[in-house]
Amino acid sequence: MNHDIDGFGPGLLDRRTWLRTSAAGLIGLAAGTALAGRASVGPGKPTRFQIACMTLPYSRFSLERALRGIRAAGYRYVAWGTTHRDGASEVPVVAADASPECARELGRRCRDLGLEPLMMFSMVYPEAPDAPEIFRSRIHQAEAAGVRHVLTFGHTRGADRKVWVERFKKLGPMARDHGVTIVIKQHGGETGTGAACAAIVRDVDDEGVRVNYDAGNVMDYLNVDPIPDLRGCAELVWSFCIKDHRNVPNDEDCGPGLGEIDHYRLLQPVAFTGRDMPLCCENIFAPLLPRPADPEGVDTMARRAREFLELVTTGLQRT
Repeated sequence: MNHDIDGFGPGLLDRRTWLRTSAAGLIGLAAGTALAGRASVGPGKPTRFQIACMTLPYSRFSLERALRGIRAAGYRYVAWGTTHRDGASEVPVVAADASPECARELGRRCRDLGLEPLMMFSMVYPEAPDAPEIFRSRIHQAEAAGVRHVLTFGHTRGADRKVWVERFKKLGPMARDHGVTIVIKQHGGETGTGAACAAIVRDVDDEGVRVNYDAGNVMDYLNVDPIPDLRGCAELVWSFCIKDHRNVPNDEDCGPGLGEIDHYRLLQPVAFTGRDMPLCCENIFAPLLPRPADPEGVDTMARRAREFLELVTTGLQRT
């Protein structure tokens, strides 16, 4: 079994059996949305899919090498990961307490390379005691860098829904005021499906808080089919963390098009929203094979993921 690379450490990510048992109610909820959500997004102007690579797959290498590799792999967009290797140390892409000027400088470095930054991790669980302070810092950093989405997710052991709603009701207007959207993705436990995340977003009822969809996590943590789950919340999905997943022959995450998730069916409900829609590749690697030991091997897998997603999105929007 291969853990995902959300970036909060492997110790939080090895409770698959417990999660699948305790989340039976969520599985039923996701399944129950299938019929109601079949036509959740009607025809309209084509979505402007923005295919990005996270720096996360390059975490074993420097941030500078990650950015250069992503650009060389043909991407125009990038999503910032969590940490990168710098000598013997793990260095945050942008520390939680870093000044907005630091984030602005990283945004400039990305654009100088021809990459537009779209998303950054909050790197804090919404119910954590210091979460409000960190979210406020991330919002200011994102604004300074021109990054539109701040990504967050819940603890695999569960989330305090009441605290989430209370905090996001306050953070949503602040995010909007600074041109930022907080996006919540699935990460096992009580927020392991799109249906569960969408229910929280509906309770918050602020345009500054929306859903990010991670189909690989939905399938991995809870063994829920992401296709009907996505259709039940598509009108609230503002971006994607792209990873695929296989249950056979091994239970492991992988790059898009290398697993069991049909990306044509996954992206069809959001293909004509008229909005910008970041598709941020979080896992680009091949199942059954070791991850590349050198950055050039990561470049190759990044290019393959981009080309696959370009084929899918172009085909879905062909008129």
